[in-house]
Amino acid sequence: MGHYAEAVWDHKAAIEITQDWNGIDQVLLRNPRGASAKVSLHGGQVVSWRNDKGEELLFTSNKATFKHPKSMRGGIQICYPQFGDCGILDQHGFARNKIWVMDENPPPLNSKESLEKSFVDLLLKPSEEELKHWPHGYELRLRVSLTIDGDLTLTSRVRNINGKPFCFLFAYHTYLSVSDISEVRVEGLETLDYLDNLSKRELLTEQCDALTFESEMDRTYLSSPKVVAVLDHERKRTYVIEKDGLPDTVVWNPWEKKAKSMVDFGDDEYRSMLCVDGAAIERPITLKPGEEWTGRLMLTAVRSSFCFDQLELQSKGFF
Repeated sequence: MGHYAEAVWDHKAAIEITQDWNGIDQVLLRNPRGASAKVSLHGGQVVSWRNDKGEELLFTSNKATFKHPKSMRGGIQICYPQFGDCGILDQHGFARNKIWVMDENPPPLNSKESLEKSFVDLLLKPSEEELKHWPHGYELRLRVSLTIDGDLTLTSRVRNINGKPFCFLFAYHTYLSVSDISEVRVEGLETLDYLDNLSKRELLTEQCDALTFESEMDRTYLSSPKVVAVLDHERKRTYVIEKDGLPDTVVWNPWEKKAKSMVDFGDDEYRSMLCVDGAAIERPITLKPGEEWTGRLMLTAVRSSFCFDQLELQSKGFF
């Protein structure tokens, strides 16, 4: 690791390559203030995000399986080209189970994407075996970046390098660490239509001013706003989730009964996690040959709870 000052931040000096216990590379990103993020080449999965106090902001199950090809329960998973089990592929698609490679020479992004950030670029292409099950040529690129303020951004790009159009779904399956799910509320989804995945995807309308949790929840909110907030009262922390190119928001907590049925999830761990996913799943994305789609997720952890209204967010620079 090199020495760097906030005024001149060499993102390459802020990157360290390590290996997990299976010998798979992980990329550790740091910023000058002590925040960090860790990205595994197994699935392109963000497996850790820590603030400048060293506090872990993402949930990982104590019973998670850390062995390829199974994905790890927790962090931020890349769900592509399928979400859930609504398709011919395995749950949430294959991207989260594949070994990605570091992309040393990616096509350029917006110049601001690398300004005052440490970042890594990853690439996934189809294997011959995969093409037998999903016969579409694509390039899936992922940039994970950490800002000087400790904000985490994931930018994904899917390019059709096939000779014919194809459709896909996409989601950032994001496990947030919370103090106690009963002390958490989600704001920004009020009055929206949603699909209740516990009731055969019944279309309903949200009636509450804020989401709170008293039982299992698995909902897909449609045409959701670009910014959603998760307020953790006990920790006096708010996660601000900002998304672009991702019209849907999935909210999931398995609660007690389902938690006990999952082999890679502790019986009581539902209390300390909440999934809030930026997603494009209700309407599949279609790419013609040569076309590219971009989806972006930006996560900020604010140290004290705040009222989720536009004036407050504007004062914090989110609009």
